[in-house]
Parts: sequence; C-alpha cells; structure tokens
Amino acid sequence: MAKEQRIVSLIASATEIVCALGFGGRLVGRSHECDHPEWVRGLPVCTGPRFDPQGTSAEVDARVKEALRDALSVYRVDEERLRALAPDVIVTQSQCEVCAVSLKDVERAVGRWTGAPARIVSLEPNSLADVWADIARVARALEEPERGESLVARLQARMAAVADQARGLRRPTVACIEWIDPLMAAGNWMPELVGMAGGENLFGEAGAHSPWMEWSGLARRDPEIIVVLPCGYGLPKTRAEMRALLSRPGWPRLRAAREGRVALADGNQYFNRPGPRMAESLEILAEIFHPDRFDFGHKGTGWEPL
Repeated sequence: MAKEQRIVSLIASATEIVCALGFGGRLVGRSHECDHPEWVRGLPVCTGPRFDPQGTSAEVDARVKEALRDALSVYRVDEERLRALAPDVIVTQSQCEVCAVSLKDVERAVGRWTGAPARIVSLEPNSLADVWADIARVARALEEPERGESLVARLQARMAAVADQARGLRRPTVACIEWIDPLMAAGNWMPELVGMAGGENLFGEAGAHSPWMEWSGLARRDPEIIVVLPCGYGLPKTRAEMRALLSRPGWPRLRAAREGRVALADGNQYFNRPGPRMAESLEILAEIFHPDRFDFGHKGTGWEPL
C-alpha cells in the first residue's frame, strides 16, 4: 500500500480544499489563518505575520505597504517547525503578497532541507475558473484526481442553480468594497459572483487584482447596493471599521445608504477564500441582492445589514 502523504497547508483556502477533498486526516500543519473546519485550529502553526495585524484598516494598510516597500515578506515561515513536521506535500499560493506567505519563502525554506524535499503545490486563483483548476491541482498532487473532478462538478452545479434562478431578475448596480481605508474594490472572482447572483458589478474586473478606488468615483456612480467585505475581516471587525466610511462627506446621500441597502459580509470566511465556500459566497450575494427570491439562511452569520 502506498504511503499516505503528510500535508502542510499554508493558506486557509487550501486547507478547506484539502478537507473538502477528504484528505483532512493527512494534514499535519497549517498557516496561522487556517481556521475551518474548526478542528484544524489544533494543528501546528507554521506561519505568522511580520507586522502587528491589530489596528484600524488604515494602520494595517500602512504596515503592509511599509513591509513591501522595504522588500520584506509580509509573513514569515517557521522553517524549523515545517522541517520537523516532515511533510510530503506543502500547499501554498503565489496569487497575492498580502494573503499568505510567498512562494519564494517556502521554496527557500524547503531548499535548505537535507534529504527528500517536500513537493510544493502553488495555487494562483484569479478567477472562478482558476479556483476550479486549483482544486483539481491539489487532487492530482494527492494522487486522487477523480475526487477533484467530483468536488468541482458538485460546486459548479450548486452555483449554476443559483445563477439560473437569478437570470431574468432585475439587476441592481453593486459596489463590493474589499478594503475600507483606503478604499479598494473587489476584483478577481468577485465580479463573476456578482453577475451570477443577479447584480451589475460597477468596480473591479473579473480575473484582475482588486483595484484601489476613489471615494469620488463611488459617489459618482452611486450604486444601488454596497457590500462591504474587507479581506481578512469578520463581521464584528468590519462593523467596527465602518466608521471610516460613515464619516465620509456625502455618505448619507448615497442611494444605498438612503435606501438601507448597505450590507456587511464576512470576507474572511467566505469571499476572500478561493475554495469550496465560493458556493456559500454566491448564496450570500443572492440573498443581499434579491431578498424576496433567495433565503439560504446566511443572514446573521455570513452577512448582516448595516
């Protein structure tokens, strides 16, 4: 019988992919942000931030930009612990410098090992198609490609059912905000999700990195719905950070604010994790855009009105 591969996942979305594929029992280590399923919190932690992640949106943004300006990695790899765990496969990412440890840091750490090095599987999701490709990539690396095909098919069918139901409904204009201060719109897979959920996305381009946005641009386009889903923030932190938006001159005059169509969403658990919970992310958007047509039970946990 072939040896069961020992797996370390260094990004939360990959941990969820590994578990959804049925390989959770092979995980021996995780990143400091991996927290779903709940039991993975008990695994050894192999990464950590190089900066203080506490503070306001503006303070965190300044620290991240300072690290990048100084050519420093935003996160560190615990090389000693990683080596001691002796993984056969390490899953990481190369999509975003501020989402997880960099691929080059993982390669540097593994390159210093003696003996057989671990296989590094690097994910790079920029669109929904890339998310499906990454699931298949992990399944192939774990020598069970059929599991990947099956999982992708189930997720696509679930999401297609939502998109089919939303098709033909009136499409409200939508702004998805991925960072509050400074303002950033949501890109990558988010414009695709907005369209599938029955909305018209105003900012951010499918398959492209999330762009910075100006307050004047948001006010000028005056979306019918605003969804605030900051990267890495849950609902309590997002609500606390809303002061920076609510204090903007002209906020009360925005159509979404006047009509009570500003929603706070759990970006950390859903929208910022390109993995199996893309299906739940789509359902959340459908509930927000068309509350008279969709109710998947996510209100109060995945999102809440402002």
